[in-house]
Amino acid sequence: MMSGPDDHARRVLVEAPADLLLDRLTAELERTFRITESELLQVDYRLSVLLPLGDADPITEPGHPAWRCFDHQEPIVAGGIGWFPVGMRGERRGVLRLAPVADDPAQVEELAAIATALGHELAAVSAGTDVYRASRRARRLTLAAEMQWELLPGRSRIRPSFSLAGQLEPAYAVRGDSFDWSDDGHRVWLATINGSGEGVAAALLTSLATYALRNARRGGLGLADQAALADQAIYALHRGEQHLSALLMELDLASGKLTVVDAGSPRLVRLRDGEISEQVLEKQFPLGMFEGTDYQEQCFELRRGDRLFVLSDGVIDATGENVRYGETALDRFLRRTGPMEPLDAVRSLLGDLRAFVAGDLIDDAVVVCLDWTGPQP
Repeated sequence: MMSGPDDHARRVLVEAPADLLLDRLTAELERTFRITESELLQVDYRLSVLLPLGDADPITEPGHPAWRCFDHQEPIVAGGIGWFPVGMRGERRGVLRLAPVADDPAQVEELAAIATALGHELAAVSAGTDVYRASRRARRLTLAAEMQWELLPGRSRIRPSFSLAGQLEPAYAVRGDSFDWSDDGHRVWLATINGSGEGVAAALLTSLATYALRNARRGGLGLADQAALADQAIYALHRGEQHLSALLMELDLASGKLTVVDAGSPRLVRLRDGEISEQVLEKQFPLGMFEGTDYQEQCFELRRGDRLFVLSDGVIDATGENVRYGETALDRFLRRTGPMEPLDAVRSLLGDLRAFVAGDLIDDAVVVCLDWTGPQP
């Protein structure tokens, strides 16, 4: 069976040096499609600007074709210019701009597949080069923020039975708030951390908790034992002088059974049939507060189509004109997110929060959105 142009482009990407992915891809696209211009635009840490890998201007205006491509995750061709989403497994990395591109459905489909292949290669090579990470920054990250972003599993994830997304704010100066997730096709695990402390000390505490939870999870321990192991690790180092809050969740993707451990956690909110309700949890001691805490699990049943939000204190307690966001605007805005994909819901919520406080957030804030779409064939 003969291979097509997209197969050749994939091979070029796989064989290209890590720092030359776009250069080698550009040469291949010119050879096979007569495309002479290519530009990679990566979304920044704040999800507010598309930053070019080269010397072009950043793109901020929402109505721009690049942003429409990024938001809807669909190719856009206009005036001989094509915009193609770059990502992998639900993780949106940015947009590939190509020109000239004919408005031919077959060619657009091939180029879209190549843009997806570029997303996979960017993920594969990023651990070994700073080229792509450095060009995603609208400004310098603080050291604590650098540590926190490197700790994350990604920013969004899509599978047939679930989709989820998370975001940290202030993106370039976040300290202790974080999230972590994993799935094995049958279950998805989600940990959301409401950190404490300042600067690098807060980032180190969150890192310790995250790695302890991962170690326990990968060892096959249940949620309560995961919490206990992280609790012991933090207490052994800090003897109760430092601790942090966390919410641990495990979702059975076939049944919708949700298991939860609330270790002094962020708020858990459910959106069902357009109505917002807070999930009442049994609050237990934060991780590392006392020696040998015995954590207990709770179980809930989700319905197909349920959406869950995990919100840290930085969201609930953010204040604008002497009014708390959690008391006035939060539920109203959460209801509006129903038609949005999780990443768009998270980004829109934090944008609304920044508008509410009329500027950048002072305290750390983490928002995670999880949709259960039900068992799939």
